[in-house]
Amino acid sequence: MTIQRPPRRHTTRLLAAAALLGALSLGGTAHAATADCDALAARARLMLPQAGDIHVSAVAAGAFTPPGRAQPTGMNIGGQAALPSNPAFCRVAFTLQPSPESAIRTEVWLPLKGWNGKFIGVGNFGWGGDLPFANMVSGLTKGYAVAGNDTGHQGDGGQFLLGHPQKLEDYAWRANHLMTLRAKTLITRFYGRGAAHAYFIGCSLGGLQALIEAKRFAADYDGIVAGAPPNPLIDFNGAQMWPGWLTAHEPQSAIPRTKLSLITKAVIAQCATPVGKAQGFVDAPESCRFDPAPITCAGAEGPDCLTKGQIALLRKIYEGPKDPNTGKVIFPGPAYGSETELAPFVSGQPFRNAADLWGIAAFQQEGWNPDTIDWARDPARARKALGDRFEVRPADLKPFFARGGRLMLYVGWNDFHNPAELAGFYRKLQAQAGARTDRLRLFTVPGMNHCAGGEGCDTFSKIDVIDAWSTSGKAPSMVLTSKVQQGQVVRQRPVCAWPALTRYKGAGDPAAASSYRCESGAN
Repeated sequence: MTIQRPPRRHTTRLLAAAALLGALSLGGTAHAATADCDALAARARLMLPQAGDIHVSAVAAGAFTPPGRAQPTGMNIGGQAALPSNPAFCRVAFTLQPSPESAIRTEVWLPLKGWNGKFIGVGNFGWGGDLPFANMVSGLTKGYAVAGNDTGHQGDGGQFLLGHPQKLEDYAWRANHLMTLRAKTLITRFYGRGAAHAYFIGCSLGGLQALIEAKRFAADYDGIVAGAPPNPLIDFNGAQMWPGWLTAHEPQSAIPRTKLSLITKAVIAQCATPVGKAQGFVDAPESCRFDPAPITCAGAEGPDCLTKGQIALLRKIYEGPKDPNTGKVIFPGPAYGSETELAPFVSGQPFRNAADLWGIAAFQQEGWNPDTIDWARDPARARKALGDRFEVRPADLKPFFARGGRLMLYVGWNDFHNPAELAGFYRKLQAQAGARTDRLRLFTVPGMNHCAGGEGCDTFSKIDVIDAWSTSGKAPSMVLTSKVQQGQVVRQRPVCAWPALTRYKGAGDPAAASSYRCESGAN
């Protein structure tokens, strides 16, 4: 299925200079609603400064199919087991051009019926390069006006940043902020009133985008959900390149990808409870003290053991890269039980998702090889080149919390991003940003991979959690997570707000959320 392009399908109106009489209001019939979308088209250019290629069209219910592969269920911001079909909406597509280099493809979707009075800005994943259509549909089906953009480029990787400093600004912060401003203007014009609440939701790159929005523009959103935010990005990318660097410099100790599951099984055997062992993941990861020594080969290397050199390399991966001058860890390595997520980092090929930020964005060097990293010098070089564009310090969020903003952080324990690092950021937010406990929450999800996937319960509604919190004022003590297979929920468990821990009651169906309780944990 291909995406519907506004200029070619539906009732597209070329922009005209005709004035719009009176405030736009949503009609009670499909005909009236479509007329409102047509009226918006006539006025759109006046509402979208620094924008071109503007197209406005009414999209019928069920007529939009997100392009490309279906995203994992756990990535769904609405927590839906299957992505519903779209309701009817007014689709506003345009390209933001804040500089001569800029070309930020942006879309704002406005429900034609049943708008709930709220707005969601949707974050990107990886290097961006396309609009987050599936999650925009997810928000739309719950009654929200939604907006997304492609971060100012198309495709994957950082090649677009070579020799284009203004595109770097678009990618780092400008695309999401301008998208937000234009979306709020369109919402007010279309409905005759502004959104009562505005939320930004994203994971991975989207999680960092969420923190950057809160840092730079505290008034853009009153509720933010930041999943697995790689912050600071330079240091996190360094940690991602660390396993490959070790492998290149100690090839005799390289760990074959085929042995990663062997390591994870050993971790589960040592650290999981009986319930975790049955479900296939470490369900008490915060207390895991894994020792890989028992899987050391007694003699020659075999498929079911690691050599002493591989054991030593594995320990270095867990530790994370260090500054050789100070001994300080640049960014911690992954948690025990996440070893299968190491596959792209020990493949023997550069992990370009990380290498491009250093090589292209920071060093402006095409073909840069991360195996040449000097850990005493290059991290500082990268930080100096990119400044604080991709870093959010705890104190940076003080204005966001001061105006009543709410921030929900989450990460999976099977992610390469170690939840212990995010817990440290949480504590610093309390100490340095004045984040009250009713304005800040962290959820660490056992068995969940990077943003989604894994043997744990990875699916929950980020939308519903942040909305209930923002509208009621009551901070969530837990979120209900689900394991979805072939569109069906096969088990559920609560994930308690950190530092509380989720524990099996000792009786009841392990697949039922009612069989678990929250217990206090060490902060």
